Amino acid sequence: MPLVSGATNLRKALEDPNGFVSAPGVYDGLSARMALAAGFDALYMTGAGTAASVHGQADLGICTLNDMRANAEMIANLSPSTPLIADADTGYGGPIMVARTTEQYARAGVAGFHIEDQVQTKRCGHLGGKQLVDTSTYITRIRAAVQARQRLDNDIVVIARTDALQSLGYEESVARLRAARDAGADVGFLEGISSREMAAQAVRDLAPWPLLLNMVEHGSTPAISAGEAKALGFRMIIFPFATIGPALTAMREGLETLRRTGLPGLDPSLTPQMLFRVCGLDESVRLDAEAGGGAFEGGVDLQKE
Repeated sequence: MPLVSGATNLRKALEDPNGFVSAPGVYDGLSARMALAAGFDALYMTGAGTAASVHGQADLGICTLNDMRANAEMIANLSPSTPLIADADTGYGGPIMVARTTEQYARAGVAGFHIEDQVQTKRCGHLGGKQLVDTSTYITRIRAAVQARQRLDNDIVVIARTDALQSLGYEESVARLRAARDAGADVGFLEGISSREMAAQAVRDLAPWPLLLNMVEHGSTPAISAGEAKALGFRMIIFPFATIGPALTAMREGLETLRRTGLPGLDPSLTPQMLFRVCGLDESVRLDAEAGGGAFEGGVDLQKE
């Protein structure tokens, strides 16, 4: 059977009145593998996580289109039918660059991406002091993405994000999202929702347009579970820190143990083979055998003396 792309699967989920997409944030191949093994049927490539893992830098607009596209392409192609939603920041320039971003993301296998209305020197949505472009510039970005998708005849989903809530207030934010919807965006994304009441109001005010909820724990938005988000009427929820948060904690604790005791103190189950199996070792062994190769004829298990 022909492979169904992640973009097509994401669009089908949005067309289903009862569909709901819950995507944990991933930032590299290992975190993506772990999320897939846990049974999630969609992933979210976090821009903050990409900046941290690729550059060791804060989410301050440091990542380029090439950084983001390369990371997204690697993650998306671990499981091409699984939708990958990716951060695309501001689109990385004017209409020509936004169109290029759309084309590169689509060809990389990304299922959906969000573009925001911050200035080029953007920052994480859960930091203060964000600066915005005017509505006309923002809508030009959205229109450029939609038109590029149409030229490609691709199912990639265009998500319009606004960061206007912090400085311009709720009404202006909703007005920007309505304009983005009218320009052809498939999904809306109100960043920095500060209460459950505001979340419910946004769904009502923009219905029946699908909305995405960004669930950054301990940020601007109160803790809302996937089930609660669905009950409120959201069609998508992303958890940007779902893997990088636990990884940060585990690495800090492991390195402190190593410095203190001289050994990392790993759980006995954390063997090299376990890591490699998470990353597709068994699939590689099977592929080699089916092609008639002999690379693994002696097996991969350590021989016991």
